[in-house]
Formats: sequence, structure tokens, C-alpha cells
Amino acid sequence: MGAGFLDFALGALGLMLIAEGLLPFFSPAAWRSAFERALRFSDGQLRFVGLFCMAAGLVLLFFALH
Repeated sequence: MGAGFLDFALGALGLMLIAEGLLPFFSPAAWRSAFERALRFSDGQLRFVGLFCMAAGLVLLFFALH
């Protein structure tokens, strides 16, 4: 695991945190509403959302690196 990977991982983490912070910064009410709806999801629904996000991230990563 070289410095190139660490730089890449930190950059990816930074971009994720920026993206995650956009909605609560620009529209806290919409973020709160979305979060309250997510709290009512069943475990299976949350797992599906997590699986979809991971798959979408892998696809984006694949296209970014190739």
C-alpha cells in the first residue's frame, strides 16, 4: 500500500464528505426530512440502499480508473 493509494483514498474520503455535507448545509429541513424517512426503513430496505450505493460507487470507481 503505497503513498499513491493513501493519497487516492484520502481524496475519495474528502470528496465523499463534501458531497455528504451539501444537503444539510444548503437545505437542513430537506436533509432532516430525508433522515426521518430513512429512520422508518426496515433493515432489509436499509441493506438494499447500502448495496445499491456500494454498487454505484464501484461502477463510478471503475470508470474513473479506466
